[in-house]
Amino acid sequence: MPNPSALQLPRRQLLTRALLAPLWPGLAWLQVSRAAAATLVKRELVFARDLGSHPDTAIEWWYVTGELQAKQQQYGFQLTFFRSRVPATQHMTSAFAARQLIFAHAAVTDLSGQRLLHDQRIARSSGTASVDLAEASEADTHIRLRDWSLQRREDGRYLARVTAQDFAFALDLTPTQPLLLQGEQGWSRKGPQATQASFYYSLPQLKLAGDLTLAGSTRRVSGRAWLDHEWSDALLHPEAVGWDWIGMNLFDGAALTAFRLRNKAGATLWAGGSWRGGGAAKPVVFAAQDVRFKAGRIWKSPASGASYPVQWTIDLPAAAIDAGLPARTSFTVRALLDAQELDSRSSTGAIYWEGLSELSNQSGQPIGRGYLEMTGYASPLKLS
Repeated sequence: MPNPSALQLPRRQLLTRALLAPLWPGLAWLQVSRAAAATLVKRELVFARDLGSHPDTAIEWWYVTGELQAKQQQYGFQLTFFRSRVPATQHMTSAFAARQLIFAHAAVTDLSGQRLLHDQRIARSSGTASVDLAEASEADTHIRLRDWSLQRREDGRYLARVTAQDFAFALDLTPTQPLLLQGEQGWSRKGPQATQASFYYSLPQLKLAGDLTLAGSTRRVSGRAWLDHEWSDALLHPEAVGWDWIGMNLFDGAALTAFRLRNKAGATLWAGGSWRGGGAAKPVVFAAQDVRFKAGRIWKSPASGASYPVQWTIDLPAAAIDAGLPARTSFTVRALLDAQELDSRSSTGAIYWEGLSELSNQSGQPIGRGYLEMTGYASPLKLS
C-alpha cells in the first residue's frame, strides 16, 4: 500500500483526511494539523447528556459490534458513525455550511459463507434539520446519515437501522448492565502526554434481537453486542502508526477491553483496558504497563497486501480478574474469519481490519466473543 500522501485523491477525500483526528477506535489513518488540536478538559461525565453529540470537540464516534445467530448460522455486524468538526465553517450562517462531517461504516461477517459485506457513507451537517442529510443530537444518542441510524429510546433500548447495497439489518439492543466508564471514570489516556486522552464509555453485554437481510432473504437474529462512544480533541503520540484493540463479551457476563498503540517497529507505545466481572459494579482499569500483546498467526490480504495478526495472546494481571490466579494470566484472541479487512478509502480514506473474534482462556477453552480491530497495517499513521 503506498503512502497516503502519494495517492492522487479527490479533493473531498483530501479535505476529509485533513479535518479528521486520528483517535481511538477507528480513525488512526487520518491526519489533522497540530495547530487545529485543542486540549480536552477532564470533567465528570453527565448522563443522559453525554450520551449525545459533542459538536465543539474535534472528533467523535459511536461504535456498535456484535454476534448474530439465526438458527445454526452465525454472523458478526459492525455499525460505526463518525462525527468530525470543521473549524473553518463554524462562523458561516448558511444552512448548507458543512459545520460537521458525518461518516458511517457498516459491515456483516457471514461465517457460513466465509465472506465480509461492507458499505460506507459520508454527508455534511449544518445543524439545520430541514436540509441536512445527516444529524447527531446533543441531547441523547440519536445519529442519522440518510436512512442509516442509531437511536436510544426512552426505555433505554438502542435501535440500529442500516440498508446497504448487499445487506440490511434492523436490530434492537437492550442494556443488561450499567455503563462501563473506561479509564479514570470515563477519562481514557491514549499516550504518555496529558493531552493524549479522550472521553470514553462502553456498554457491553447488550441483548440483541432483530432482522438481518442478505441476498433479499430476511432472517430473525439474536445475540450479544457491544457499544463504544468516544470523543476528543487530542492527538495520539507522534510515533504511533496504528493500534490493536479488543472489546469482548464473555459468556459469564464479564467484559474485557484491551488496546495498545504501536510504533513503526511494532513496539508498544501505550496500552490500557479494563475488566468488569458479570456482577461487578466497577471495572478494574489496567495500567499501561499491565497490558501485553503478542502477535500470533498472520494473514495477508490479497486486496491491500497488508499483513494482519489474526491471532493474539494478550497477557494481563491475573489478580485483577481472579484472586485465585497466579500473578499474570493470558488470553487468546482468534479471528473467526481471516478476511475481515475493510476498505473505506471512499469515505475516511483508509484500509483497516475489523472482525468477529473468539476469546479463549489460558487452557484454550472459549470463554467469549467480540471484535478485534487493527489499524495502521495497510499504511502507517502520518501526523502532519
